[in-house]
Amino acid sequence: MPAARESLLDAAYTALARRPWSAVRMVEVAASAGVSRQTLYNEFGSKEGLARALVRREADGYLAGVERALSGSSDPRERLTATAEWMMSAAHGNALVRAMLTGCWSERLPSPALTAVPSSSAVPAQRRADGPLPSPGDFVGLVRDRAVAVLGGAGPPPPPDTAELARSCELAVRLALSCVAAPPAEGGVGDLLRTALPRRLTV
Repeated sequence: MPAARESLLDAAYTALARRPWSAVRMVEVAASAGVSRQTLYNEFGSKEGLARALVRREADGYLAGVERALSGSSDPRERLTATAEWMMSAAHGNALVRAMLTGCWSERLPSPALTAVPSSSAVPAQRRADGPLPSPGDFVGLVRDRAVAVLGGAGPPPPPDTAELARSCELAVRLALSCVAAPPAEGGVGDLLRTALPRRLTV
C-alpha cells in the first residue's frame, strides 16, 4: 500500500478515536497525514470510500492476527485457544473490529454497506475496498476454514476425516464471538475453550 494511502488511513483511524465519524472532516484527515485534500480524494473518492478502505484495512489486520495466532504452539488445542484469545483482544482494543465481528455499529463509527459498491477508482486498493466487506458470518467462516486448513494441513473444502476438527474450530470461533458480545465474568475465553474442546483434536 502506498505510503500516502497508509498515512491517510492512520489519520482517519486516529480522528475516529477522538470524535464520531460524522464529525471527522476530510480536510483534517488530509492535513494530519501531511498531504493535500486532492490526494485524499484521488485515493478514496469520497468520505464513504475512505470509510470502506478503513474497514477493509482493519478486517485484513484482524485476519492477519488470526494467522499469527494459528502459527503458534504445536498443540492444536492451544492454537485454537490462542486464536480465540486474539479475537477477544482484537475486538477489545479496536471498535471497528468489534463492530465487524458483532454487526453492532454504534453511531460513532462509519457503517459502510457490506455489499459491493460501483467503483471507477484507478487505485487497485480502493477497488478492492469497494468490493464486498465481510459480515459477521463471513468472519466465522473465514477463521474456521483457515484454522481447519492450518491445523489439518488441508485446503478448503476440508476432507471428510477433518469433520471433528472443523466442528472444534467452529466452536472455538463462535465461543470467542459470544465472549466479544458478552465478556465472561471470570477467567476468559481460554478457560472456557479448554473445558469445551476435546482433550485431543483428531486430524
